[in-house]
Amino acid sequence: MRKSREERSWSQQELADRAGLSRTGISAIESGRLIPSTAAALALAAAFNCRVEDIFTLSGQETTEWAWPPDMEPCRYWRAMVGTRHLIYPVEASPLGTLPHDGVWRDGQWHDHPFADPVRTLVVACCDPAVGLLASEYARQTPFRMLVIPRSSRTAVQMLADGLIHAAGLHLAHASKPEENRKEAAKILGEDFCLVRVANWEEGLALAPGLAGQSVEDLMKANLSWVGREPGSGARQVLDELSQGLLVPQFLARDHRGVAQAIRNGFAQAGVSVRLVCEEEGIDFLSVRKEPYDLCFLKSAQNDPRLRAMVEVIQSAAYQKQLAGLPGYDNRQTGKIA
Repeated sequence: MRKSREERSWSQQELADRAGLSRTGISAIESGRLIPSTAAALALAAAFNCRVEDIFTLSGQETTEWAWPPDMEPCRYWRAMVGTRHLIYPVEASPLGTLPHDGVWRDGQWHDHPFADPVRTLVVACCDPAVGLLASEYARQTPFRMLVIPRSSRTAVQMLADGLIHAAGLHLAHASKPEENRKEAAKILGEDFCLVRVANWEEGLALAPGLAGQSVEDLMKANLSWVGREPGSGARQVLDELSQGLLVPQFLARDHRGVAQAIRNGFAQAGVSVRLVCEEEGIDFLSVRKEPYDLCFLKSAQNDPRLRAMVEVIQSAAYQKQLAGLPGYDNRQTGKIA
């Protein structure tokens, strides 16, 4: 880093001013007395207008580990820095489609691709079927990339608590009681978190043709085959509330779209999903409630440039205009921070 600074004839104070850091911090990093945080490394790279790896070597000083073990070998993987941990994520199906992988685990070794950039990677776990819009705007508006791991609300928040991701999506509240998202997050995270509203969306019953004319009460009593989500998901919470915990789905789907596709393909007759995917999959939808969908991140990490950039994108007019065109998505509180 000293070489990059001196090539530009900058003093330590000038670099500190450009990066938003202290001069003593710059001195400590250059002398090897301090390992920069991910946020500091990104700020310095931005000041130099280069990649982090051009001024720092990400090996030997940080722990490299699997976020969770791979199911097979060889295994494609992604890399990301979360706090001081250099995490390796086995590639899995993502709502963003097939994403470029950062390398392949083979014969007990990581074989990286040269473009792997873990310090510019933001990892989000959520079940938002429209998260591709956010990821696309994030890539367009920022120098970072977003990886999306599909997980239910409580699972995602637990992953955040375990230091495996940067942000978790959750929808465990009714629109009339939006504070429930905060209460549920606090059960796992304590008080070290912030919520940013993505949207208020419509959740309800996804139905096979011919069933939408019935009431919710009649559908709960009918002898239907149900597809559900796992316990801990917002959709399962809605189903449990409607059936008073008496209805056990015969099949489990991975996400909202999986529920709709199971019904469209004739494997089930009913389930709980959101209006967006029901309309996209061409099945009937009976609205049950509107609920707030938030992204949660740790307050202690809020200065991470990747998280700041995520919030700025959510608050941007371009992203909110995209949301406004989605069926069942209300963007009037989008970008609000709790």
